[in-house]
Amino acid sequence: MKAWLGWMVLGLGTRVGTAAAQPAAEAVRWHAEAARVTITRDDWGIAHIHGKTDADAVFGMIYAQCEDDFNRVEMNYLTSLGRVAEAEGEKAVWGDVRQRLFVDPEQLKSEYAQATPWLRKLMDGWADGINFYLATHPGTKAKVLTHFEPWMALSFTEGSIGGDIERVDLRTLEKYYGGQPADKLPVVSQLETEKEPGGSNGIAIAPRLTHDGHALLLINPHTSFFFRSELQMTSDEGLNAYGAVTWGQFFVYQGFNDRVGWMHTSSGVDAVDEYAESPAQGGYLYGTATKKFTAKRITVQFRKDDGSLAEKTILASYSVHGPIVRQEGLHPVAIQLMQRHLAALEQSYSRTRSRSYAEYRKTMELMGNSSNNTVYADADGTIAYWHGDFIPRRDGGFDFNKPVDGSNPATDWHGLLTLDEVPQLKNPASGYLFNVNDSPWNGAGASSLQQKDYPAYVERGIESARGTHAMRVLGGGKDWTVASLRAAAYDSYLPWFARTLPGLLAAWDALPAGDARKPALAGPIGILRAWDDRWSADSTATSLAVFWGTELLRHEGSAARDAHIPSEDWVAGHAAPDALLAALEKAAQTLTQQFGSAAVQWGTINRFQRLTGDIVQPFNDAAPSIPVPFVSSVWGSLASFGARPYPGTKDWYGTSGNSFVAIVEFGPRVRAVAVTAGGESGHPDSKHFDDEAERYAAGNLREVYFYPDQLKGHTQRTYKPGE
Repeated sequence: MKAWLGWMVLGLGTRVGTAAAQPAAEAVRWHAEAARVTITRDDWGIAHIHGKTDADAVFGMIYAQCEDDFNRVEMNYLTSLGRVAEAEGEKAVWGDVRQRLFVDPEQLKSEYAQATPWLRKLMDGWADGINFYLATHPGTKAKVLTHFEPWMALSFTEGSIGGDIERVDLRTLEKYYGGQPADKLPVVSQLETEKEPGGSNGIAIAPRLTHDGHALLLINPHTSFFFRSELQMTSDEGLNAYGAVTWGQFFVYQGFNDRVGWMHTSSGVDAVDEYAESPAQGGYLYGTATKKFTAKRITVQFRKDDGSLAEKTILASYSVHGPIVRQEGLHPVAIQLMQRHLAALEQSYSRTRSRSYAEYRKTMELMGNSSNNTVYADADGTIAYWHGDFIPRRDGGFDFNKPVDGSNPATDWHGLLTLDEVPQLKNPASGYLFNVNDSPWNGAGASSLQQKDYPAYVERGIESARGTHAMRVLGGGKDWTVASLRAAAYDSYLPWFARTLPGLLAAWDALPAGDARKPALAGPIGILRAWDDRWSADSTATSLAVFWGTELLRHEGSAARDAHIPSEDWVAGHAAPDALLAALEKAAQTLTQQFGSAAVQWGTINRFQRLTGDIVQPFNDAAPSIPVPFVSSVWGSLASFGARPYPGTKDWYGTSGNSFVAIVEFGPRVRAVAVTAGGESGHPDSKHFDDEAERYAAGNLREVYFYPDQLKGHTQRTYKPGE
């Protein structure tokens, strides 16, 4: 160990890029931190990190994340800091510009200096853990970020996939600041716009409905695969959190401790607004005054083909409402969204240490959660639901679904709703609650919250087929166990097709005997008529239904969105019989052309494959893959697998949906089971790269080793960072 320390002290100058004395001081500090940390890898490669202090645990957990997939750690911070173009070139410039409209390194440095001492210590431990990893792994080549600073943690504070900033459209942003005519900007293909719905499933069941009298919690985020790692972090200061951690962050985003569990789902809350500003001589109108736009020079570097760096500079404009992001007619449009970096980071971490409902609720008073609902359960038997806690207070006389008049101060935000005013539900009489990215108005059966009690902007979503499914599996249930909640989470019923297929069958039945479509579609119709509306790997009806629904939504989906009603309701009530039949003709034709028959088993088509650790995965029909029985959440499947064909493939490969699934029982001892998409490691040469793939496809959740006695006999390696 002494020899190792000497190498650290003498050899870090060129790597870190500071004066020799500073790397030496850093090396001594890193060595002391590493000595206070122990990492235990279980037989699935999952890291269980223990530190003397919380800051030590943070040091160890981010070190372990870097071991598993430094590439994803770095890329998340290149994104959050607006520096992707330094790695990926000019194509990423406008994404960086968008980020830099809201994230200013100098502002983050100032906020870091103002942070409470305990939070600063965590940020310090975070930066030290990453830098120590880089110093001890010279074979890992950072794309851009060769040294991390503690303030950088404030650029990525909330953990969800796709933040509020992504509401800003890059094409119109470039048009406004780059001067590109619309017909010269890249066009997004239809295939790229038909994306798997994001979101997640959360279910909490009260003790009175469970077999053993313990609260149960389902944690089931739907994200792109490999977006989070699974780990446990503990300390001598009382930290003990387990669950899903977004790469590069130092808090468990969705998970549990020995007393409390939390699951976040995306919300339809309106926490972002646009303002159409009215230009005037010298600026823009605001009430009876004329204000000047604030100008800010933003310079983004990008890597050229020869490896050198070039720059793109814009002069960004800001009104009192926020940055100008596009032009609408004569009006520059500003956008306003949450920018509470310190509050968000403090809330995200402190919730992991909550020991009761009251303590968890206290963390929400920080108002740093703009986009996520929370489904909660604890060892006291409490179950609860909260909407996002950052909800601007607005004048109900304006329609905030579109840009409002920025010259009228009445359209401004008037502070935030108090936590008491946010939709929330504690211990409903129904004994259960859920959220699957729809509104909370049906989330607890007859005990659900009432829409009339809240402003319209609190929730703008519509009921989804997944919501219909959740009500079906939870209503009237009792004697729940970990096993039965797992069965509900993988229930194979597809309400979208139960709602829409009767119209297709009626359309075929109504065809006259001489219509050529009658015999041509008799086979597919027979398969669908006999179907029980349930997915399975050996089901030919699932294949037909999914191809039919996919084709149908290419033509009917936009109309349903425009009408703001569920697509299954639109299809059932408005799609013409000929459109229903034409979509089936196309589906049968496509299946026959690609797979040799209109009757092909779903598992033949729907596949899980992981070939490389690339963030954007390649796929190859000739390479190994495994069948997956469940389907896209579009069709109401609670277990979600968002798959499609890729260039050069006929098979469909999943890239999003169920990414982490855990079920937690809060007894005297926590009991949990879980599965992660693929495996824990991002390195193809690791046995943990895809060792959970078969379990993932089968929904076969493994035991979580939460307590030290559970790790006995299931330990692959115990070590200290740097060893």
